[in-house]
Amino acid sequence: MMHHSFKKNISLLLLVLLLTAGCKKGFLNTVPDNITTLKDVFTNRSMTEQWLARLYNPMPDMWNQPYSVPWTGQCDEVDYAWVQPGINSGAITPDNASPGYWNGYYQTIREAAIFLKNVDQNKEILAQPGGDQLMKQYKGEARFLRAYYYWLLMRQYGPVVLMGEDPKAPEADFQIPRSSWDECVNYVLGEMDKAMQDVPAEHVNPVDPTQLDVTQTGRITKSIVMAVKSQVLLYSASPLYNGNVEMSNFKNLDGAALFNPSFDKEKWKKAADAAKAVIDLNKWDLYTVSDADPFRAAYLSCRNLFFDGWQKEAIWIRTNSSHFGNWERHCSPRCSNGAGWNGIAVTQEMVDIFRMADGKMITDNSSAYTETGFTHTATPYYVDGTFNMYTGREPRFYADVTFNGADIPVVPEPGQTRVEFFFTGNSGKNGAPRDWPSTGYTARKNLHPNSDFRSGKSFARPAMMIRLGEIYLNYAEALNEYDPGNPDILKYLNKIRNRGGLPNIVAGPGQEEMRTQIRLERQIELMFEGHRYWDVRRWKTANTPAMHQGGQFHGMNIEKGTFLSDPEFHKRIVAFTRAEWQNKFYFYPVPQSEIDRNKKLVQFPGY
Repeated sequence: MMHHSFKKNISLLLLVLLLTAGCKKGFLNTVPDNITTLKDVFTNRSMTEQWLARLYNPMPDMWNQPYSVPWTGQCDEVDYAWVQPGINSGAITPDNASPGYWNGYYQTIREAAIFLKNVDQNKEILAQPGGDQLMKQYKGEARFLRAYYYWLLMRQYGPVVLMGEDPKAPEADFQIPRSSWDECVNYVLGEMDKAMQDVPAEHVNPVDPTQLDVTQTGRITKSIVMAVKSQVLLYSASPLYNGNVEMSNFKNLDGAALFNPSFDKEKWKKAADAAKAVIDLNKWDLYTVSDADPFRAAYLSCRNLFFDGWQKEAIWIRTNSSHFGNWERHCSPRCSNGAGWNGIAVTQEMVDIFRMADGKMITDNSSAYTETGFTHTATPYYVDGTFNMYTGREPRFYADVTFNGADIPVVPEPGQTRVEFFFTGNSGKNGAPRDWPSTGYTARKNLHPNSDFRSGKSFARPAMMIRLGEIYLNYAEALNEYDPGNPDILKYLNKIRNRGGLPNIVAGPGQEEMRTQIRLERQIELMFEGHRYWDVRRWKTANTPAMHQGGQFHGMNIEKGTFLSDPEFHKRIVAFTRAEWQNKFYFYPVPQSEIDRNKKLVQFPGY
């Protein structure tokens, strides 16, 4: 990915263009020598490439939590100690909706359109060896990114306003209604198909074309386009968008429906085919670690996936992920070296969905599960005296969740040997103003075990925006909806389970049971990676008891406990309560300022 930053202020540039366009010829119409114009930008190769680089900058980094990308804390996965998004309290309004990406993404969409309209002026690029192909590549990147930001807007706001191919002049008519969901999807997919013709299969080293150019990692390739199309098609086939009669009242002012209430099973086939096309490229593998102990191998495979595994499994990465440090600090308990911030609290609801090591759910009468007593056996994952609820669980539980009695996830404070979330413990509520998890658990995924906050020691790594594990789950889900019983469903679902240390599901489960298993696997495998918030919405399960997004959430009793095995701490209680689910929470409200300016833009019902 490119890391250049555009040196001139875009808003100043546009202001200058407006002023020079509106003045009569003469002194006031003279452009000072130090003002950059669009012609300057798009006749200079370096400045043109910097403009293109800017189009990558708004790409979300799911590890920039809880601030810029707080979707994990807006669903049933975690509770943030420092930030409470308005949707959690029900206080979200068109004037107060965070995170609000409407204006920022539309600005980037406009910048992409300006690039596409003007880049052909650049003779410097065309004069390079292979300049024609380079120009096509740049235009393909910009076209894809424009479509991608539309997709992100659609996911958050529903059907959006499509602005067309060319950037509109300031005096143009901006009274434009939303396009329907299907129109938006068709536009985004069509633009991505056009882009895929122009972007390379790989970015190769210009000196040695047999080698990849690692400096271009993260820039758009054909496989990235294909993977994003898999996401778009999976969402569009899902119940929220496919045959949802409950959205019939969402219409433009002229009465045009924005969601098609008719179910189309073929949408699932398109989603399955798109995911399988990515898989069939055979360019990636599920990351695994070898170890004589199969349980340990599964644990290390899941833990180290985010440190080392991206080299095998990542399809699209954000190379300049500088936010993992904040994520690590927010998740780490206070007994970590340099004092972790201890505030991304995993809900009991998430703890309970992890299976036992034998593959059974805790509700399946597994003889290995109990919520009474404490273990007398220490393991590499927890100490002697740990609550039995946390023993004998599947490997991903120990890779993803820190609990009372767990080993410390990063470099510990001197003398500390375990995490203590009970009231007077080394990471408990007693004596801390807010550096404590409301549920008695913290998130653990993507915490490097050798991170040391006191010395500033950290381990840079990219963020995987799309990885092969997600594509396997996309394929299994779509295929189960279109062709239940197809052997590929179990084949790819079991690949994920096996990497996580679980045995195969054998043939036999019907479509409904398989749907449950696929959704559960997605919930566990992709936990904290920015999927859950969207999944429960597209499935229309956000108000079901098993996946409720409002009301009461549970944890241990952080107000109690004076020693590790204190039964007073180890009691399920209501840890926090959120606003009850409302159907308006399916989408964010468009900013009121936009509704005021664009009289044809309708607000999502309920706001």
